[in-house]
Amino acid sequence: MDYISAYTKGIEQLEGVGITEAKLDARLLLEHVCATAQNDLYAHPDRVLTKMQEKRYSELIGRRAMREPVAYILGYWEFMGLRFTVSTDVLIPEQDSEFLVEEALRYCQDGATILDLCTGSGCIALGVLAYTNDTRAVCTDISESALKIARRNAEDLGLSDRTEFIETDLFPEKGSVKADILISNPPYIKSSVIDTLEPEVRDYEPRLALDGDEDGLVFYRRIIRGAGDYLYSSGLILLEIGFDQAEEVKKLLEDEGHFHDIEVIRDFSGNDRVVKAFFY
Repeated sequence: MDYISAYTKGIEQLEGVGITEAKLDARLLLEHVCATAQNDLYAHPDRVLTKMQEKRYSELIGRRAMREPVAYILGYWEFMGLRFTVSTDVLIPEQDSEFLVEEALRYCQDGATILDLCTGSGCIALGVLAYTNDTRAVCTDISESALKIARRNAEDLGLSDRTEFIETDLFPEKGSVKADILISNPPYIKSSVIDTLEPEVRDYEPRLALDGDEDGLVFYRRIIRGAGDYLYSSGLILLEIGFDQAEEVKKLLEDEGHFHDIEVIRDFSGNDRVVKAFFY
């Protein structure tokens, strides 16, 4: 089978089960199997796959047809122009979270310390460190498996010497860290909603990293209540939110009484995505 025929067959199989990004997914999987780039599809459509490549591609297309996310099939994903190892122990880094990193980069000065809560793959903290100088990050997660992935990503990106990973339920020990920026993409989906999500999320991404309890706000309450013990005066808190949570998270910050200049930032789709505030 030649390259274009394999690609076409992959698209047809994925479209047949209702996958909307069938063309992109089929191409990414084919490039992965054949170790090629996007241009090869157009420059060498008559390239012949080996029997092993045909078999492997068919297997991967089959997995995607079962709604397994492409990122988990590949074992990596791109975020902020960087490649991150991923597994079902961590959320897949999404473009939405790049708004969180980009906002941090606007305020992150050389030598700053970042506290990243619920770090998962580490993509948020490592995305900030990769584009700043002499910064360091303390990253926490309750999942030991997630932290193994985060440590690997730090090593792969050459950032291990600027990161510390701590297994804990949200905050590190009091007095152990003072940060210029506290950043987090915590679990924020209501428990009752998770079973209604797309199979890619519901069946594959870790529920521990999705479930924000009954109202989706439990982690925001905990973070906002405890942030003052870890932020310098005039420190910045940045929180990724669900599209319908801006007013509730803003009110939590206002009611805490120690934050000012509270602002909501929208993503490219016009959805509320990040809430930021400064600590008195």
